[in-house]
Amino acid sequence: MYWVRRVFWWEKASTVGFVRENPTGEKIIPSFVLPMFLTFWIQIRNSVFESGRCLIFKVLIGFIFYGFSSCVFCYWWMHEAFNGTVKRESGQMSLVVLYSDELRNFCNVLYGCVLFLLIRNFVEANGSLVPAIMIYSRIRVWICLVAFTLLLLKGNAFFVDITYVQSAVAKGAVCLDGSPPAYHFDRGFGTGINNWLIQIQGGAWCNNVTTCLERSKGLLGSSKQMEKQIAFSAILSKKAKFNPDFYNWNRVKVCYCDGASFTGDIEKVDPTTNLHYRGARVFVAIMEDLLAKGMKNAKNALLSGCSAGGLTSILHCDSFRALLPIGAKVKCLSDAGYFVNAKDITGAPHIQQFYNEVVTFHGSAKNLPVSCTSRMNPSLCFFPQNVVPQIRTPLFILNAAYDSWQVMNVVAPGVADPHGHWRECKKDVKNCDASQIQTMHGFRSAFLQAFSAVGRSPERGFFINSCYAHCQSEQQLFWLMDDSPKLANTSISKAVGDWYFDRNPFQQIDCPFPCDSTCINDVFE
Repeated sequence: MYWVRRVFWWEKASTVGFVRENPTGEKIIPSFVLPMFLTFWIQIRNSVFESGRCLIFKVLIGFIFYGFSSCVFCYWWMHEAFNGTVKRESGQMSLVVLYSDELRNFCNVLYGCVLFLLIRNFVEANGSLVPAIMIYSRIRVWICLVAFTLLLLKGNAFFVDITYVQSAVAKGAVCLDGSPPAYHFDRGFGTGINNWLIQIQGGAWCNNVTTCLERSKGLLGSSKQMEKQIAFSAILSKKAKFNPDFYNWNRVKVCYCDGASFTGDIEKVDPTTNLHYRGARVFVAIMEDLLAKGMKNAKNALLSGCSAGGLTSILHCDSFRALLPIGAKVKCLSDAGYFVNAKDITGAPHIQQFYNEVVTFHGSAKNLPVSCTSRMNPSLCFFPQNVVPQIRTPLFILNAAYDSWQVMNVVAPGVADPHGHWRECKKDVKNCDASQIQTMHGFRSAFLQAFSAVGRSPERGFFINSCYAHCQSEQQLFWLMDDSPKLANTSISKAVGDWYFDRNPFQQIDCPFPCDSTCINDVFE
């Protein structure tokens, strides 16, 4: 289970059903169904001809052991995980990043072999469970070993160790709990040795002592709780097949542990909770550490991020540009970071009030773009629509017009839906009724109105699809696969790459939901 936990980072298990949907929405019957029922039938047949045994008991035992055990172990552990299923952690898109056709097919073959051996042994043993249990237990171990060995050789994800910036502590640049900041770094090679991609982790925000104290106990507030290794894939992949434009760059995943998109800076430490609000210092300390490791010689650089990290890439875009050589090509990418100042279903400005609390509590005002704070309340400068017009560095916006996080937390937050009318709709857009779909269309209109601030400058790029999704650059299934989301018949990976390298401009906004057949919509369980 150790390796499984490290590879598949999930909050709760997926439900295994006899009929499920693949990423394209097509109804399919999983491969375990036929062999499972074949085994069940053999159990009944053997029980009928075996005198002196309880038929019902034998049938029940056979079904439970062979059916349930085989389904959960072989199908759920391997097939569904390797098939790129989307999972969540702390409200943010997490890293179920393994998507390898070769590995998935290999596991299916092994799975079939296990069932064949079990069935054969079951028949030869005239219904005895003991030999079958022994075979199953032994082969199960070998499946794990072989599958994960193949994963390391052929999978598109790979593990990258954590790096702690110990020198930052003396500068007061620390996580919420006072621990040193951290990042994961995989060095570039070949022609990408002087190119840098900095990906900022997402993870929402904390707005008061209670939420920040709770946050400080986990990986989004303490480097003591962070994973020692994480898997790199999609925009962080080192394989040209899965990440053709950035695969050989120096790729960095910056860990998010301050709760204010790296903008907070309060000198005083809370004596009761020992909480530190130093996100802005953390950002500077990590950048200085990377500059010393070669980023000062960068020829190409891209600052990107997902969710709260996508907001970070907007707020710090120009300051990041200022750190690098004058002649370097520097651009920024925001994935699911274009949060809009929209009202919730009751008409209350919930997200505006929340952002005001975040900015005030963390002392963020002095670290937000002056071009914005000089014109309006600093808390409004957490909304990209008020910051983007003044950004001078080339910027690409990747966002879903029906962003699942914003639908759940901006449009229909729990406080605005005390009776849970939106609960099932937020879990799966297919559960939404006509009025809820209409409300979501209204949010799309508000989003596009706020998005107009981006403009049509040739230095700007955008990929705005009509999916119910959140964060599409960190998962291979979204970033670049045969069935990935597309606009103008172009994948996200190609759109970003064409824009970055000035091969082709890309500025596309999708038609309203549900017109886009390439969408992979989030489903929450």
